[in-house]
Amino acid sequence: MSDVIDPDGFRANVGIVLMQGASVFLGRRTGGRGWQFPQGGMREGETPEEAAYRELAEEIGVERESVELLGSTAAWLRYRLPPRYLRRNQHPLCVGQRQRWFLLRFAAQEVKFDFRRTAQPEFDRWRWAPWWDPVREVIFFKRPVYASALTELAALAFPAGRSPPLPDWWDKVTAAGRRPAAAASR
Repeated sequence: MSDVIDPDGFRANVGIVLMQGASVFLGRRTGGRGWQFPQGGMREGETPEEAAYRELAEEIGVERESVELLGSTAAWLRYRLPPRYLRRNQHPLCVGQRQRWFLLRFAAQEVKFDFRRTAQPEFDRWRWAPWWDPVREVIFFKRPVYASALTELAALAFPAGRSPPLPDWWDKVTAAGRRPAAAASR
């Protein structure tokens, strides 16, 4: 698969928030390298929705008929990779990701995940987590995007304004993921 990278160096990507009840799926990256939502790059000619269903099947073994699409973020959300994560030998150079986030509700009666659909599984463990916890669990540079996606999708996940209150740690964790304005504009 060749990455779809825009002229600014951002790779087209989808993120998936999979709900069951008021909890969300959180996968541990293979080898214990942190926790995150399923996500992945888009293929040339693929719509964001098609990519979301493909990534869901590839990364956690859940097929389209096992979920209900509740909605997506209205716009692309972007994050930059810290310099140490840049793969300078790749061309074009990918400086970050632009992501469309999808909210899916698990519709199947039985929860089954299969992480061995690819030769290099993304996850080796999983758990159901409270709505806001992934913001604290994900690697630091993705926190602002996770906070934005979950904040926007909360209205779809919890109709009538019944989303869980922000946890006590929210301001500290989300502020740690932001760069000062001067650094962000460079």
